[in-house]
Amino acid sequence: MGGAAVTWLLPLPIVLPLLGASLSVLAGRAKGLQRTVGLVTLLASTVVSVVLLVEVDRGGTMLAVAGGHPSPMGIALVADRFAAALLVVAEVALLAVLVYAIGEPGAERNHVGFQSAYMILSAGVAGSLLTGDLFSLFVSFEMMLTASYVLLTLGGRREQVRAGMTYIIISLIASTLFVLSLALLYSATGTVNMADLADHMAVLPSGTRTAFAVLLIVVFGIKAAIFPLFFWLPDSYPTAPSPITAVFAGLLTKIGVYAMVRTQVLLFPPESRPAGLLLVLAGLTMVVGVLGAIAQDDIRRILSFTIVSQIGYMIMGLGLFTAAAIAALIFSMVHHIVVKTSLFLVAGLVEHEGGDNRLSRLGDLIRRAPVLAVMFLLAALSLAGVPPFSGFVSKLALLQAGIAEKQFVIVAVSLVVSLLTLFAMARIWTSAFWSRAEIPAPERLVSATGRRKSRSPLGMLIPTGALVAVSLTIAVAAGPIYAFCQRAAGDLLDRGAYTEQVLEP
Repeated sequence: MGGAAVTWLLPLPIVLPLLGASLSVLAGRAKGLQRTVGLVTLLASTVVSVVLLVEVDRGGTMLAVAGGHPSPMGIALVADRFAAALLVVAEVALLAVLVYAIGEPGAERNHVGFQSAYMILSAGVAGSLLTGDLFSLFVSFEMMLTASYVLLTLGGRREQVRAGMTYIIISLIASTLFVLSLALLYSATGTVNMADLADHMAVLPSGTRTAFAVLLIVVFGIKAAIFPLFFWLPDSYPTAPSPITAVFAGLLTKIGVYAMVRTQVLLFPPESRPAGLLLVLAGLTMVVGVLGAIAQDDIRRILSFTIVSQIGYMIMGLGLFTAAAIAALIFSMVHHIVVKTSLFLVAGLVEHEGGDNRLSRLGDLIRRAPVLAVMFLLAALSLAGVPPFSGFVSKLALLQAGIAEKQFVIVAVSLVVSLLTLFAMARIWTSAFWSRAEIPAPERLVSATGRRKSRSPLGMLIPTGALVAVSLTIAVAAGPIYAFCQRAAGDLLDRGAYTEQVLEP
């Protein structure tokens, strides 16, 4: 196993944010100290994740087991190319959103618990990506979700509390199903270590394996917001403060997709995978999401529904179960985390600049905020898959994988949905940026106190621009990045090599 000399780095993306959360609590109302702790913690976690990615790509899968116990008995942390790549992108997004939150006159300034909850969320994201067993995955999910409950309701507005209650109830249902799944799996196999489960699954009856596969699709499908389990997302995300909505949109659903990919590919042999079911769910998720987006007037709700439709593309890659499709799925996840986070940050800037999120009450922003208009246009074209942006690379790779497998129906659906996504993005562009505003600008930009609202602070513009630049970099470096995704897909599909590397003798 490669990278043995740096395996001590594996726990740091989890431990550092937990320490940062503790220091933020001890700092009390010293906002300057809290912000310093948060920024230093996430910057250090980002550096560690980059080192892990380089070491994993060079030396192979890395393993660290808590307490010196041999795997599968100990609590295992595992980093392969798939996990390491998503960890880097997640840390970059978390850092950018934290800078944005500090620069925004909103939730971070008004609520002393923001920094500590945000650090716990970061630890949960890293734990979900690096864990090697299902019980630790459950713990990481709960850590992430507990922090998200707090962040989602910051401000305490009625609509936030209502949406937060829906989110909590759905999350608790998913958690209950997850615990039930863990109990059944342990009862049937005697282990919850994912590498060990991959070996034990082979001795179970085919019908039992398929039942477990479907059960885990339901568990992680709720978290990933696939059809018909997506209904909570468009109501929950738009009510949160802008930076929280951005990090939820960019990361939380992708963690659900990650868990689904990891379990379906690793635990179940090809004959037990419900590929047909996944392709049907992918198509329905795409269509329902994009139709919901077209029907909305609020920018955040439009973007929330496009989260659902884009998740459908990822499930399509999983349903095809080929090396090319999995590589395209990984590239799509990397691209989507960056682009969707940047789009929601832009939406927050639009609200700050225009005084509203509703398209019917916006307009003429291209003249008053040309930089904001350019950032939205670049991110929107990438989301819609317009060449030469990164979204085009991911969608083209998925289409080629679908055609190679003669899955022409899902390919046709994905093409139509891509065009409709472009239409939804064009609607935002024409209404918010290009058209004349129905309400005169001075009236929109005056707050209830009679004071004119300030223009967008640099602390909000700089991290948004940085993420848009990252999305452009993904497009420019699409060749090397896609080659890496192909290597990561090879790791995922080589179940035997993964179990050999993770299970210590």
